[in-house]
Amino acid sequence: MIYTDILVIGAGITGTALARELSRYDASLCVVDRSCDVAGGATKANSGIVHAGYDAKPGSLKAKYNVRGAAMYPSLCAALGVPYLNCGALVIALSPGDVDTLHALEARGIQNGVAGLRVTDRAEMLRLEPGLNPEAVAALEVPSSAIVSPYEMAFALADDAAVNGARFFFNAPVDSVARTEDGRWQVRAGSETFVCGAVINCAGASGAALHDMFSGEKLNMVHRRGQYYLLDRSLSLPFSRTVFQCPTKMGKGVLVSPTVHGNLLIGPNAEDIDDPLSTETTAAGLSEVLEKARLTWPGISVRSNITNFSGIRAHLDTDDFMVGAVSGCPGVFEAIGIESPGLSSAPAIAEDLAPRVAGYLSLKLKDQLVPYPVPEKPFHQMTAAEREDAVARNPLYGQIICRCEVVTEAEIRAAVRRPVGARTIDGIKRRTRAGMGRCQGGFCSPRVAAILAEELGCSLSDVTKDGGESRLLCGTIADFLKAGDSDD
Repeated sequence: MIYTDILVIGAGITGTALARELSRYDASLCVVDRSCDVAGGATKANSGIVHAGYDAKPGSLKAKYNVRGAAMYPSLCAALGVPYLNCGALVIALSPGDVDTLHALEARGIQNGVAGLRVTDRAEMLRLEPGLNPEAVAALEVPSSAIVSPYEMAFALADDAAVNGARFFFNAPVDSVARTEDGRWQVRAGSETFVCGAVINCAGASGAALHDMFSGEKLNMVHRRGQYYLLDRSLSLPFSRTVFQCPTKMGKGVLVSPTVHGNLLIGPNAEDIDDPLSTETTAAGLSEVLEKARLTWPGISVRSNITNFSGIRAHLDTDDFMVGAVSGCPGVFEAIGIESPGLSSAPAIAEDLAPRVAGYLSLKLKDQLVPYPVPEKPFHQMTAAEREDAVARNPLYGQIICRCEVVTEAEIRAAVRRPVGARTIDGIKRRTRAGMGRCQGGFCSPRVAAILAEELGCSLSDVTKDGGESRLLCGTIADFLKAGDSDD
């Protein structure tokens, strides 16, 4: 039994942002997640767009938190050492009828407080992005749109929360909840039972199901899967901005966008599915992505594609976020239905919700916080002089493990030793980019696995790609030979 003042359920971008804000208060705090790491759900399969806020319905929570949250990103990323790029965006009209939509989006954005929006004609659109479909007729320019690494942001938020007292528990899906006699909540998650004064549901795709465990007022959530292509960053980018098509009722549509690491991202499509954990990619889904992306970029080629992936958007039929106290459930709060623009909104949601939770528990802010331990500058970004100094300080900087992304042994070991450190090969990949390159870990995975086994003090056969049974090895040759002898 673990007693804690606050329990946050979900370690995605919203849960980690909230954990960071709550760690500022003088209280015990635990965070649980069903996956094996921070950002194990939608956050790791996110477009990484910090939306400006032109699309959300005025007066909605999406509009409120999007605009506020987007404004927080530059300073937040600078403080946490997370890559951020204000690249801007274009929303293109593919037919004359779409031009009215652009003007409506411009008006909506102005009402939401988004600055700098303007509708351009075809000539200006092609001057800004010459690679666009020349048959497109106009575009909405969105200069405040930006891109970020969503999982790196979540890792940083989690680390900052952890150094200030938050405890993280993984492989811990919530099995049951109950009210205790003294008015607290008992939550069974994985192998642990938590007793807490306040519990916050940030469970992403499982958010509605978890809400229904607490409340008699049931919710209806649609699980909307989106599939992506990620192209090799070795090629020159065809666009400097994120390029959207006019949005539909299914979302913002298929985009073509640079990433903060220099890759090109294409997707997502939108397909409603029954299983909230079904993140497969399909031939039909990927074909749809390409077909729609060609309307933006006629010269599209996926010969440099290095991976495909998908993520689940948690869409409530209210078409808005749900943030605040759960009616009829004292001590239960939630931030659910946090689909796009959820990444953009997360810092503002946390800033708003944390004081409400603290007020319910009568908490006070801590007198002093532990400074965030900003990670070292990535080796591949260092100058020659900086690299020489890094190797002099730590010779393991001289051992290149991932050749594609130029990631060193020192960085891999540091990723395991972070406050909320990597425990899997994919955890290393997302923190350091080892395995993110053209060969997708074909060269470096065995060495990464060996370093993980050393750092974690476990057998190499216990190391997993991404938790569960995703082991790279199932035994030694000697074991197989011995088994074969016994069969004889």
